[in-house]
Amino acid sequence: MNLTPLPMDAAGLAEAFQAFARASDELTQAYNGLQGQVGELTERLTLLMAALPAGVVLIDANGCIGQLNHAAVRMLGPVPSGTPWSLLRDRLADTETPGEFLLPHDDGELRVSLFETPQDTRGGRIALLHDVTEAWRLRQQTARNERLAAMGEMVAGLAHQLRTPLAAALLYTGHMGNASLDDETRSRVSSRALERLRHLEKLIHDMLIFARGEALGRESFGVCELTAELAHTIEPVADRRGVGFRASCGAGGSKLFGNRKEIASALLNLLENAIQAVGDGGQVALDAVLDEQQAVFCVRDNGKGIPAELQARLFEPFFTTRADGTGLGLAIARGVARAHGGDIRLRSAPGEGTEFSFFLPLAPEPVSEPTGVPQC
Repeated sequence: MNLTPLPMDAAGLAEAFQAFARASDELTQAYNGLQGQVGELTERLTLLMAALPAGVVLIDANGCIGQLNHAAVRMLGPVPSGTPWSLLRDRLADTETPGEFLLPHDDGELRVSLFETPQDTRGGRIALLHDVTEAWRLRQQTARNERLAAMGEMVAGLAHQLRTPLAAALLYTGHMGNASLDDETRSRVSSRALERLRHLEKLIHDMLIFARGEALGRESFGVCELTAELAHTIEPVADRRGVGFRASCGAGGSKLFGNRKEIASALLNLLENAIQAVGDGGQVALDAVLDEQQAVFCVRDNGKGIPAELQARLFEPFFTTRADGTGLGLAIARGVARAHGGDIRLRSAPGEGTEFSFFLPLAPEPVSEPTGVPQC
């Protein structure tokens, strides 16, 4: 079989060249159009990045900075292209709030939030920085104002709260001066005077904690470690009162960052309240679980529950339903939770027991960076 192509005449060849030229012109126009669109999109993206209030840092597959917008430069300072992102990331110091960091700045320390996107198909990613300094100051000021307002309410009841145990202590100590008292009576009167003075001391201590309102001396510690510590402390108290107690922790190795002593004290207050509420034969449980980026300590009891009309007042300073209570325990517990970026929630109904949920944000996990300084 002869497969030799048939010769093309001059007219056919000219027509083929014209078709090729038209196709080439169309492709050139399409390419130029695409180039124009790319240029327009690039310009718009540049304007958008410049206008964004958040700092945008483009990081390449090697972990090096490719581009920063104006907001990022304002926060981080002028950073040459190719600088390893890990060097800048190390400048951020952890705070008590997950995702928020302290950043040294010429105008003073900034408080910033950081979010890093997952790697794209080429290995690059984007870091977003938000300056939350002013928002944090407003939160602090609001909390301070709320605390001052509560302290103003406290002053109204302060005289009565201090006068009652003080008057009782003075009465008992006055009896001790009676020479006709026998040793047994004198010892009993002395014990009662000491009891009232200790109550007065606890009241003053609680008021000082409530007035301070801020958690100092922060450290990192495990959720389950704290749960075990609370169980070890409260079990003897429950046994003495004939109350069944159990504790569990499903938080694994998750950690908290805060004042361990104050957090433990707040949770012990909730547990002691639950034990007193159920009485002999009751049941109290402490469960620590995870809820997204929070640790939740649930204190449950099977007592008679709390009437709805009292629930709204439980966290008021000096409000108590117990004759020997100071009325500051729950107010302090909520203050400790909020000082650590958390809160307390109450769920109760008559005849169905009570549950207090103590929320605390988990300690931020360290960001894993490549070993050593990348070569950019």
